[in-house]
Amino acid sequence: MTEKPAAMGRAAIWTLVIVSAASFMAALDNLVVTTALPSIREELGGGLSDLEWTVSAYTLSFAVLLMFGAALGDRFGRRRIFLVGLAVFTAGSAAAALSPEIGELIAARAVQGVGAAVMMPLTLTLLTAAVPRAKRGLAFGIWSGVSGLAVAAGPLIGGSLTEHFSWQWIFWVNVPVGLVLLPLAFLRLGESRGEAGRTLDVPGTVLVSLGMFGIVLGLIRGNPDGWTSPLVLGALIGGVLLLAAFVRYEQSVAAHPVLPMRLFRVRAFSAVNAASLLMYLGMFGSIFLISQYLQGVGGFSPQEAGVRMLPWTAMPLLVSPLAGILSDRIGGRPIVVTGLALQAVGLALFGLVVDGSTGLDYVAQLPAIVICGIGMSLYFGPTAQLVMASVRPQEQGIASGANNAMREVGGALGVAVLAAVFSARGGYQSAEAFTDGLVPALYVGAAAVALGALAAVFVPRRSGVRVEAEGERAGSPAEPARI
Repeated sequence: MTEKPAAMGRAAIWTLVIVSAASFMAALDNLVVTTALPSIREELGGGLSDLEWTVSAYTLSFAVLLMFGAALGDRFGRRRIFLVGLAVFTAGSAAAALSPEIGELIAARAVQGVGAAVMMPLTLTLLTAAVPRAKRGLAFGIWSGVSGLAVAAGPLIGGSLTEHFSWQWIFWVNVPVGLVLLPLAFLRLGESRGEAGRTLDVPGTVLVSLGMFGIVLGLIRGNPDGWTSPLVLGALIGGVLLLAAFVRYEQSVAAHPVLPMRLFRVRAFSAVNAASLLMYLGMFGSIFLISQYLQGVGGFSPQEAGVRMLPWTAMPLLVSPLAGILSDRIGGRPIVVTGLALQAVGLALFGLVVDGSTGLDYVAQLPAIVICGIGMSLYFGPTAQLVMASVRPQEQGIASGANNAMREVGGALGVAVLAAVFSARGGYQSAEAFTDGLVPALYVGAAAVALGALAAVFVPRRSGVRVEAEGERAGSPAEPARI
């Protein structure tokens, strides 16, 4: 007699609702400012590098502290630290809305990123603990669909609020949501912890944070200051050296590393994280520029620009849950590879259209936008399942933090790299100059995502949790997982 799969109980449903809402806010603020950038530049001033930092201050602080946030949850309690992160994110949102100058806005965005970094990796571990194994594919699909919707809807929501209210409302909207979620999370989420006795890896966190900051700083300042300037060279070289020191420290010194390097000996873990970094590099940088293109070259208002991204926006909500269910049946690898390939095709097609005689014809742009939306949707849900299946249960918090960190690092690098390509080949001087910069930037983004699809091919079709012999010696035998 076949055993009936366990149903999602009330606690699991509440957990899914709360963590999905929190993830929506955190993911939304990645790109919600993109359609508001022209209005922010008009009111607060600043050049291209300031606009880049308005986006990157959030994604960078988010990226480099994600793994530390996961470690905090494992040590002090995931619900408790989730509440702290949610409170910091809500306060940072209010500070961003009240910012009188571009510098204050960038600082407030960094505070938002800190709060998001603390709460975001814990959403997956809280969800994994609350949802029965047989329903996790569906739950991850819904969670990922909501997160993907937030990323893609950022330009629409930001544009609508900017046009009908003001750019400050793209941050004010987080405050009431955060105030509602705080008591709900306190009352409805269950508490859980990671490995007992785990210490915090502060030196490792400092090394990776400073290293990533140096690389992004160098990329952002490369074109305006010159690639051979002392600041740019020093930042890039220093960033690389600090990241090398981070890897060395994590391998040889850290008793409880924030990112155990042994995880990367698992082919599934390495491949899916490489794919995530490249996916976000191409996607984030492209959306950063496309949103400005639709306003500056297309002549659309902020809301009109967001509406024209709507086919991209709607796809994650429709497709991601189905992709999660399908991954339970056939495995996640073919779905992720297909999604990344479609995303690459969509970005390249958008570049071809923009570069052609029908560049401003929305009907000509629409197929590329739809393909990008479908591709992104197929990527989100199965990726979460691949990551969580590649490690032991007690290391899922670390794995979640690492994968989210790779995504955000990719996003920060994407904005910096594609903006560098854009400013090297074009600029804001005219519609023609903007197009001249946008087209090669989109091709670079498409190439990055295509490399991500190639990396995803190396995810094994079937794999157990074979992290290292230490787990087996500790009495935690690997359980085969269909990924």
